[in-house]
Amino acid sequence: MIAVDTSVLVYAHRTDSPSHGPAARSLVQIVERGAPWAIAWPCVHEFLAVVTNHRIFPVPSPSPRALDQVVAWRDAGAHFLAEGAGHFSRLAGLVTAAGISGPKIHDARIAALCLDQGIDELWSVDRDFSRFPGLRVRNPLVPGRRRGS
Repeated sequence: MIAVDTSVLVYAHRTDSPSHGPAARSLVQIVERGAPWAIAWPCVHEFLAVVTNHRIFPVPSPSPRALDQVVAWRDAGAHFLAEGAGHFSRLAGLVTAAGISGPKIHDARIAALCLDQGIDELWSVDRDFSRFPGLRVRNPLVPGRRRGS
């Protein structure tokens, strides 16, 4: 199963993004394959916080439109990944192994969710995910590029 990170979701949603076309096509590709795909709940929250933020976008997405986008992804087959009983152990292991702190803990949370849920590949433009062992990462905006193991 492929999981999609916030960066790809934002670019796919925001038509004013220079990366809108490739990001939107990558999501269409996932949906058309008919295979299960996923979004981690923290990515949903971050997506909503980013696209509705007037400090990031001069004309932010109205909250109802952003919420409708999440519903559309759900209706297009997205599974939402949530923490399970063993999540903290996985998270602690990733934080320790990568030697991270501060805002990078958010990325470790997403990585731990993906690894806990058996995600085959995380699609993201964020290079920080390469620091987490065992997480296979692909930037869908750059054909053929994969990071991680």
